[in-house]
Amino acid sequence: MQVGATVARAYVVARRLVIARRAELACAVLLVLMAANLLAAISRKSITNDEIVHIPAGYYHLVDGYFQLNNEHPPLVKMWAALPLLFIQPNEALPSAGETKGNFSELMWSYHQRFWPNNKENFETICYWTRAMMVAVAVALGVLIFTYARNLFGARAAVFAVALYTLEPTVLAHGRIVHTDVPAALVYLLFFFALRHYLNARTLRRALLVGLACGVALITKFSMIVVLPVLALVTLGGILFAPRLRESRKRIVLHAVLAACVVLFVVNAAYYFKRPPLEPADVQWVQTRSPDAFNSWMTFFRAGSKIVPTYYLFGQYNVLLHNRDGHPTSLLGQYNVMGWWYYFPVAFALKTSLPFLFVSIAALTWALWRLLKKRDARFLWLLVPFAAYALLSMSGHINIGVRHFLPAYPFLFIAGGALLERLTRVRRPHHLAVALVVLTFGWMCVEALRAYPDYVPYMNQLASSHPRWWYLSDSNVEWGDDARELAGYLHARGEREVRGAVSGGWGTLAQYGIAYHEIFPKPGVTIPETRYVAIGAGFLNGSTISVPADAEGRLVSEEQRINYLADYRTLQPEAVLGHSIYVYRVK
Repeated sequence: MQVGATVARAYVVARRLVIARRAELACAVLLVLMAANLLAAISRKSITNDEIVHIPAGYYHLVDGYFQLNNEHPPLVKMWAALPLLFIQPNEALPSAGETKGNFSELMWSYHQRFWPNNKENFETICYWTRAMMVAVAVALGVLIFTYARNLFGARAAVFAVALYTLEPTVLAHGRIVHTDVPAALVYLLFFFALRHYLNARTLRRALLVGLACGVALITKFSMIVVLPVLALVTLGGILFAPRLRESRKRIVLHAVLAACVVLFVVNAAYYFKRPPLEPADVQWVQTRSPDAFNSWMTFFRAGSKIVPTYYLFGQYNVLLHNRDGHPTSLLGQYNVMGWWYYFPVAFALKTSLPFLFVSIAALTWALWRLLKKRDARFLWLLVPFAAYALLSMSGHINIGVRHFLPAYPFLFIAGGALLERLTRVRRPHHLAVALVVLTFGWMCVEALRAYPDYVPYMNQLASSHPRWWYLSDSNVEWGDDARELAGYLHARGEREVRGAVSGGWGTLAQYGIAYHEIFPKPGVTIPETRYVAIGAGFLNGSTISVPADAEGRLVSEEQRINYLADYRTLQPEAVLGHSIYVYRVK
């Protein structure tokens, strides 16, 4: 009898706990399911083109403090992903003396050439555990979305926001990849969470947390520099309106100064407090790329490195160069180097599931109405961050993937969750409103299952009249993570080599026992005839093609470059692997 009573009491306590924490439990279940999805996809997909470089760079950052490598991306995410390598202990292959004399671009794409061959036996282990670390980041973002949404709109809206997040194909595509995009979404949301927390109660501790969030954002992705003007405007507003806020101006200035000190400490710590002078090759790079402003830039690097790490500044410089010069890209059959201001809205419309697209448009409209007509200040914490990052993205010239727009996504998930929660409370017609909520999540579940595990090239039903590569290019349609499937396809047919143009093929196919021969001719290099030719969707598009100069230094025209593989666009492939690699049998 006593045992039965104890069990009954335990059941009652557990039941009360579940009821009291049902929102948290629902969030946990959703995030566990998403993590399982991402880990399963890791087991089926190879690393992407960029991860070939990011993973060894992270290891060298971590163990050697060598930050010249891959400096166009801050070190934090790469170092986080590389933590398991401290236990795996890969064979180290630091750049040779000859390699370190090359400029940052040459070095970035060369040092991996020894790292991966030297660790061929551990290739799968290294790839799995470094990407598993990124799944933890994706889960952390889900937790923060829940917390942010619950603070603004309540528990049910928070659960709906997390459900939208865990079912969206773009998140499922990039939540497992060693890159800065999902982490940038996390730290961007974290910054506004910390800022709102501070403005609700302006204490020194909360000011320091704002500084910490800002510093972490800056060492996660260079585009996160957008948080600095936001912080400056908030500080200026606090100083100007201090009497109205019943606050001391001196106190606000003190908080701002201390937060700035935390920012500087975090940025310097990420680079091990190292601030060496630029390497001679990098000086030459600046002279070549910015001849008219060379002296100004060198003065900037010398002076700036007294405050922040040299290669943090140099990384920002290279991002500015990239944005200044643009990037070859394609949109709806058009080709351009400088991109289009409407690139990201169109890419978002094509790359998100239709139910989330409809919810996002409706939620933004509703949020704007609530802010302007109802003076509901909660929506400022969605619309301002979203608008700031949207404007930054649309003004840039690096139009190579919807992934660059990911920091704006959490605010759409939260706004969408708030809207769907509001629909569940509509009295008339209540059943229709609830049906719309059920339809939204049901449709998103179908899309997530239908696309698994090929989330990188996913496009919705709006992209149905042309091949996917016609609508968008680059990492939107192919990023090299189907190299394993290509290798398996070739091995099953007794093949050990392939000609082609595959993103990342130069770095991954050899790990799977396939000799890769790039289809673009190089002077003095004979391309062997192979039974199969493999063309990635990005190369079929043409925008990512780079044809080397011939023996006399002549380059093909821009039209010839884009249409270099045009003949393959009309051929019937023997197979299309992962919706991203087209395989042709030519012998």
